[in-house]
Amino acid sequence: MLAVEAQEQLPVQAARAGDTAAWDALLRRFQLPLYVYAFELVRNEQDALDIVQETFLNAIRHLRGLRDDGRFGSWLFSIAHQKVIQHWRRARRADCLFAEPLAGEVAEVADPAGSPLESLIHQEQEQQFLSALAQLPPAQRTVLLLHFVEDFSLEDIANITGTPQGTVKSRLHYAKQALRKLIQQHSPA
Repeated sequence: MLAVEAQEQLPVQAARAGDTAAWDALLRRFQLPLYVYAFELVRNEQDALDIVQETFLNAIRHLRGLRDDGRFGSWLFSIAHQKVIQHWRRARRADCLFAEPLAGEVAEVADPAGSPLESLIHQEQEQQFLSALAQLPPAQRTVLLLHFVEDFSLEDIANITGTPQGTVKSRLHYAKQALRKLIQQHSPA
């Protein structure tokens, strides 16, 4: 998804100069991917929206410090990642438990070309996948989302999370194994 960023001309320089239309374009480009990333980690719609808003406010304040405009997307996700970590810390301090996803919490989109049975099977598989994903430790869930959903390279993920690239590789490997195992455990024989 974000691998296209390198080919796509983002109006980062115009945004740095204070062009509100450029900020609007950047917001439209990154708002949904940031929301999906944050939601999958915090499992709360309002908290995810708050994280996206805080991410953009920080980006506006600190854009002058970005040295490479071509890395705007990974820079923005690193801000969001820090906001998620801050959210987790606040939640821990308040002795809040992470909420498990509720049945039916995921918005379902039916395939108009598919039969009702195919649609039901797809919904069950999606719920099974999301349930398994939610059971992974946050560090593993983070690298899976950044790599497979947001299409960041291992190097970018290392920069976003502030961890060595070898650690990212290891977490990705173990996350895939754990996800596969969880899905197999819940699959009908």
